[in-house]
Amino acid sequence: MGACVALPALPSLLSKAAHAAQPAAINGEAASASHLPIRMAFVTIPNGVNQQNWWPQGLGTTFTVPPTMAPLADLKDKLQVISGLDHIHATAGADGPGDHARASATLLTGCRAKKTAGSDIYLGPSVDQIAAQHLGHFTRFPSLELTSETHRPSGSCDSGYACAYQFNVSWRSATTPLAAEHNPRKVFERLFGGGTAEERRRNVELRRETTRSIVDFVREDARSIETKLNSRDRLKLEEYLTSLREVEQQLSRVDQLQAQPPAEWQLPNESPEGFGDRLDVLFDLLVLAFQTDSTRFATLMLAHDGSNRSYPQVNVKEGHHELSHHQGDAGKLDKIARIDRFHIERFARFLHKLSATKEEDGRSILDNSMIVYAGGNADGNAHSHTNLPVILAGAGGGALHTGRFHKVRSMPMSNLYVEMLETLGIHNLKSFGDSNNLRVEI
Repeated sequence: MGACVALPALPSLLSKAAHAAQPAAINGEAASASHLPIRMAFVTIPNGVNQQNWWPQGLGTTFTVPPTMAPLADLKDKLQVISGLDHIHATAGADGPGDHARASATLLTGCRAKKTAGSDIYLGPSVDQIAAQHLGHFTRFPSLELTSETHRPSGSCDSGYACAYQFNVSWRSATTPLAAEHNPRKVFERLFGGGTAEERRRNVELRRETTRSIVDFVREDARSIETKLNSRDRLKLEEYLTSLREVEQQLSRVDQLQAQPPAEWQLPNESPEGFGDRLDVLFDLLVLAFQTDSTRFATLMLAHDGSNRSYPQVNVKEGHHELSHHQGDAGKLDKIARIDRFHIERFARFLHKLSATKEEDGRSILDNSMIVYAGGNADGNAHSHTNLPVILAGAGGGALHTGRFHKVRSMPMSNLYVEMLETLGIHNLKSFGDSNNLRVEI
């Protein structure tokens, strides 16, 4: 019997040769101002936002955080709010209805989805997968795809578009979407289980039978390396094991909410706080994946575009999609703002954890990351795909201009992705999606 967990990078154990092996350059060019690897993640939201409460007042570094983004106020210097980015391929064109499917499909690809409900889907690779194809071999997992959606329909989902378009934002190629995982326990065991699938299954069963955690199984081995660590790394190791245990405890609490846990663990919809708990655990798993360098590229879909989930956590009983067709009704707009704020609160909690986790260069994981929070719809009532809601958090290892409200003249959102890939050191792309030669200048 045994268990295995990945550990954070500990300088006391790293040789100069190990540092030299870091992918700091592609084609001979530096990846960023930091010698540590840069992480990149995309958090996607559905159905547009309440525009009145979304956009900041002011410009540049003097902007005022708007009501929806209040939970991010103390992280203002670590992010950019960007306006003026569009996804023209999400508009109807000659394809007619299907804005929600197109919004999800286009969001990270910049491509127009072939309108089909059959198996002949065709779109394009997403930005996270371009990064994974170039740099994913440096980590155990090239990328990580997460979602809150427990139901994955097939066939036609939105006015003749295949469900694959609406329920996937990560695409390996034009014909290959990557299904995201909704089950936090499966994600946890995938990241931190050891051996074959059967061995991992036995390890988990043993842990449940003895009510001991994976941390307990590995703590004795961890003690054996503590003697080789300096005081800073010993503290770092203890903080990591503590955060790992917190995630396990969250999973255990969620298990207790169910009288008879199904084969695939999931939060019950009846739980008034269940959805927030699910998002928090998924975000925490993403922090751990970055902290252990298990992967550097990830996506997390808070909900698919067109989602009609209700939000009793913020006293919203109506479905989100239903409310998004607000027609200017003040009451509906207020409820949309509450949903927007709920999503931002979960995101802010995630960013705070990244900001609190320090790396060997003295920066935080957030400083060495590029985290996009965005949706493929701007205003759900108009089904508009111009001036999309976009937040870019993190400094990209010191390469990005944070702490500002950045307005650009209408341009493809794909331009942002090209610059992000360049920050990673990927310069050999002729184009991506519908990108052109204009610069967002992040």
